[in-house]
Amino acid sequence: MFKINKLLFFITTLQCFIIWAQEKENRTKNFPKQEEKVTTAPNNKKVWVFIMAGQSNMEGRGLVEPQDTISNNRILTINSKNELILAKEPIHFSTPAYRGLDCGMAFANELLKSIPKDVVILLLPTAVGGSPIEKWIKDLPHRNINLYSNFKEKLELGQQYGTIKAILWHQGESNANAAGIANRNQNLKTLFSSFRKEANNEKLPILIGNIGSFSKEPALWAEINKANTTYIREDKYAAIVETADLKHKGDKVHFDGESQRIMGKRFAEKYLNTFAKKGL
Repeated sequence: MFKINKLLFFITTLQCFIIWAQEKENRTKNFPKQEEKVTTAPNNKKVWVFIMAGQSNMEGRGLVEPQDTISNNRILTINSKNELILAKEPIHFSTPAYRGLDCGMAFANELLKSIPKDVVILLLPTAVGGSPIEKWIKDLPHRNINLYSNFKEKLELGQQYGTIKAILWHQGESNANAAGIANRNQNLKTLFSSFRKEANNEKLPILIGNIGSFSKEPALWAEINKANTTYIREDKYAAIVETADLKHKGDKVHFDGESQRIMGKRFAEKYLNTFAKKGL
């Protein structure tokens, strides 16, 4: 009996490993095979910097397709060494085991249709999956990353290369509970005030992506989105990006690839229509 149980355990473990390997291959099969480093930094007066912050739906869990890895010399990002590279999905790199398609390239490509032809976009990734807003505020580590310190480091890097134009924020799934909902408005005030202080810009636009409508606990997620809307009524430099019609990738938590592309376009449209027209 012991030998049979041991054999069954071995077979189950092997099956789990095979499934994991297949999922990893599917997830990473279209990842870029090499980086394209930028050897000469562009004129910093012509660089618009956008910081991507929040948790997994900003970090990206969608399936990367070949269309997402087409580079453009007007869309830049950084690698894990903070070196400038041509942007390709996936943009984020902090959690290699989970990384996937985020909304960054879709956002930047949509912006390029409307901004001056000599402007370069720099996307700076700071999102970390599963991170509650309290850890951002208190600069606590999450998945071995001190969230606020990491954000501050990337912001300072962005200030060297260009002008910080806006923060793209998508977070809330980890706070979809009684305490998180009750404290949402104050937490957003505290964190966003700190972001703007670091950027030395009290008018810095912050675009808040609502969390999905596909949760296993839809009422709680809806309360997070309701709190987001309440917040922007008092912050004229913040705006909501709607996501209610977007789809998950099968886990009822993360946007699928197509939804990430749509969300990126919506972030761009919201920035252009709400803030760029005002010169922000």
